[in-house]
Amino acid sequence: MQMSLDGYAEGPDQEVHWPVVDEELCEAFLDELRSAEVFVYGRKTFEIMAEFWPYADADPAISPFYVEFARCWKRTPKLVLSRTLRDPGWNTRVIADDPAAEIAALRSGGTGPLFVFGGAQTASYFLEHDLVDEYRLFVHPLLLGGGVPLFPGPLHTSGLQLVDTMTFDSAVVQMHYQAGQVA
Repeated sequence: MQMSLDGYAEGPDQEVHWPVVDEELCEAFLDELRSAEVFVYGRKTFEIMAEFWPYADADPAISPFYVEFARCWKRTPKLVLSRTLRDPGWNTRVIADDPAAEIAALRSGGTGPLFVFGGAQTASYFLEHDLVDEYRLFVHPLLLGGGVPLFPGPLHTSGLQLVDTMTFDSAVVQMHYQAGQVA
């Protein structure tokens, strides 16, 4: 999840194009993304990704890293939580009804890692339904001053274990936490 230093996932006008998501940042977790069984998206984030990644590996000017990221994106099955999206293409299925039950079934069925990409609404949904095992927060060095907070309400944070942090040249800081046992 991308967030501003003041805790917002979207800017004041539902802006979502402000994060610095560069090659260095993406390269840090590409190996982990390769291990994913499924990528799970909120509709808005999926639509942003689907505008670029299906065609990126055909661009002769693009870096080898982005070619590999595009290939990973295309081959990995995707689920999109949406009541409005139809015919998403690109190895993607839409979940419109009871996504929590479907995600819980995938998790309990021995499916490998599920990586969730989305905005504040998607994050809130997963938190509300206790479907988060790990948090990877990318904190960007800017203050949006308003918008949609990543965590809109009080959270129960006991049991979170810091796994690692990483600072990028762009001054973005990644914090990786695992959800532990709640005491």
